[in-house]
Amino acid sequence: MNVQASFAIAALAIALPLPAFAYTGEKLERSVNVSAARAKAAALKKEPGTIVGMELEKEKGGTGIRYTFTISIRGIKHEVGIDANTGVVLEDILEGKNPD
Repeated sequence: MNVQASFAIAALAIALPLPAFAYTGEKLERSVNVSAARAKAAALKKEPGTIVGMELEKEKGGTGIRYTFTISIRGIKHEVGIDANTGVVLEDILEGKNPD
C-alpha cells in the first residue's frame, strides 16, 4: 500500500463517527446463532432506554455465551443479558456500584 493510500485510510478512520461505547466480543460473533442486532432489539424490548455498553462473552447460564447490554433509563443503568444462541433474556438487573 502506498503512503497516500495509508494517509487516506487513516483520515477516514478518524473522520468516521465512533459509537458512544466500546464493544467487546467481535471474535465470538462467528460462533453464535443470534445476531447483535437481534439481541439488541430483545434487550431494548425488555428495558427501553439508551444502550451505553455492550459485550459478547462466555459466561455461566444459558448456552454459555451471552450479549450483555448496559441500558440507561433516566440515568439509572440496567444490565440485560441475552443468550447469544437462543435469544432468551437471561438477566435483567440494576447495574451494581462496581460494573465489569
